[in-house]
Amino acid sequence: MDVDNISNAVIGAAINLHRELGPGLLESAYEICLCYEFKSKELCFVRQQDVAINYKEIKLDCGYRLYLVVENKLIVELKSVDRLIPLHDPGFYPV
Repeated sequence: MDVDNISNAVIGAAINLHRELGPGLLESAYEICLCYEFKSKELCFVRQQDVAINYKEIKLDCGYRLYLVVENKLIVELKSVDRLIPLHDPGFYPV
């Protein structure tokens, strides 16, 4: 499955989830329900995948944790907030 098809399936699952549950739940609740949607679409995924970070002589086994990795090609980051702020933008890097 190519990235465009995976993206379409993930977006469709997220839209279905939002239509059914609406806003206001914790990210963990949406994550579990989104995994259910992925299973029903027969998408392979991994939850809460640790990503190591190396900095000079320091190695952090879990410098970051990815919410969901779908088909080993697409990272899904979940947000459950009242509104998005610049910090939520993946291209935002404060100086």
